[in-house]
Amino acid sequence: MNMKSVCLGLFLLFLTPITLCAEEITVAAASDLSFVFREIAARFARETGNTVKLSFGSSGNFYSQIQVGAPYDVFFSADVDYPKKLEAAGLVEPGTLYPYASGKLVLWAPNDSPIDVHQGLKCVLDPRVRKIAIANPAHAPYGRAAETALKKEGVYEKVSGKLVLGENISQTAHFVETGNAEVGLIALSLTLAPEMKERGRYYMVPAELYSPITQAAVILKASLKKQTARRFLEFIRSHEISALLKQYGFESPESSSRR
Repeated sequence: MNMKSVCLGLFLLFLTPITLCAEEITVAAASDLSFVFREIAARFARETGNTVKLSFGSSGNFYSQIQVGAPYDVFFSADVDYPKKLEAAGLVEPGTLYPYASGKLVLWAPNDSPIDVHQGLKCVLDPRVRKIAIANPAHAPYGRAAETALKKEGVYEKVSGKLVLGENISQTAHFVETGNAEVGLIALSLTLAPEMKERGRYYMVPAELYSPITQAAVILKASLKKQTARRFLEFIRSHEISALLKQYGFESPESSSRR
């Protein structure tokens, strides 16, 4: 056997385990993660050779889909309640429930809007505000937070007829971007994404106006790729990814619970 053959054999020897172990997992993720998770998935693929197929939507819709057997490996919810319900129903791999972040609600408007969002939630009473976008409270945690904040601020009854409901928080932001609403109550993580950062301005809704948005993940019991799913969850726990989530405005759940 010549040296060329030996080198080729060694190359294949080292390559084969990586190729055989590489898997693709399917992740159902809340829409407030739509920008940051694309970056996280790319990093995970570079570091492990495994790929992540991302599906974004409202947490409530994913919860309903999973109940009837949707083939996801991991579920990243925008609140902890849906994963807990799945766990109680026996649909979660035991011991995998992990609160990974706490989200923040903001009032957002495009740069060319005459509405001054820095005046706070009272600005929705401005006659120029004809439509206010929020996520559907029936299945979107940010929608419930928005509704609660408007009620606590004492403006909900005056503006309820102006509300337009997005199926998820990304669609809610899109309503404002496209002029179908003058302002929107959306996730801070979307406004800090490079794709949106320069397009508008936001007002941070005071934390005392809504319940903490504690976001949690679980590995689903029906997953056939639990080892890779666990590896992805551990990757999310890493210091590097925690720092990245912080760049997108997410707090640690512990910080949120202390406010």
